[in-house]
Amino acid sequence: MPATGLIGLGRMGTPICANLVAAGFSVAVFDADPGREQAASACGASWRSSAREVAADAEVLLTVLPGPAEVQDVMDAAVLEALAPGSTWIDMSSNSPAAAAPIRERARARGIGVLEAPIGGGPADAAAGRLRLFVGGDRDLLDRHRALLTAVADPELITHTGGHGTGYTLKLLVNLLWFGQAVATAEALLLGSRAGIDLTVLRDTLAGSAAGSEFIRRDLPALFAGDYLASFGLDHIHDQLAMVTALARDLGTPHDLSETVRLLHQQALERYGPVDGELLAVALLEERAGVQLRP
Repeated sequence: MPATGLIGLGRMGTPICANLVAAGFSVAVFDADPGREQAASACGASWRSSAREVAADAEVLLTVLPGPAEVQDVMDAAVLEALAPGSTWIDMSSNSPAAAAPIRERARARGIGVLEAPIGGGPADAAAGRLRLFVGGDRDLLDRHRALLTAVADPELITHTGGHGTGYTLKLLVNLLWFGQAVATAEALLLGSRAGIDLTVLRDTLAGSAAGSEFIRRDLPALFAGDYLASFGLDHIHDQLAMVTALARDLGTPHDLSETVRLLHQQALERYGPVDGELLAVALLEERAGVQLRP
């Protein structure tokens, strides 16, 4: 098994680390927060004092970071120079294709293989080793590292999306549609409730209709219980939606609805600040309507 380095021991990186160790991989880790050394020890991984030290010993380097800015900060010249030719960098962050491209090209110029494998799923999926991965890059390189990736993801949910950039893009599109469904559903529920329809009847009818969605079937119960899904920062959510609209502008495709979803999350960010809550844009709609969506 290749010596593995992992940078980023947050909500997702920590359970990923634990599953790699449990699968028999030797894992060295670093996080910008030195307080996470204890989490590394609990996982059975070896702590390093810098990202460069992790890279120097790694045949495979994983980055599990919040977004493009963090990846750019970590994957600097010192880290790329520490990676040996023939090693592989796998970025599991929710990154931007445009931001990742210059780093990827510098890595490949040094003979380092590169895959992007942004994550679908939350901390519970990570702990259970049933993540979904959107993998962009060379298929042969993916096959070479499939055993490592199946230690953290459901083998049936590891999707080769195509060339570099496609994995990042597909993950962003999934997020765009989920957040779009969340706010569209909330608007419909607020209107239906104000019009006198019982929320439980409304939910059950929508779930079984042509308007049904995974959000309504799986995630709406959390909202009805007053849970705004505090597993991801509102600032990072807005950043990802801004990446989508920027990509649409660059590629010349219509993005009126995408921009509306982004703008609503910007307004939620301005209202609540950079706090955790994937459904805080829905909370903003509830506040404006003067109604909470509780059966």
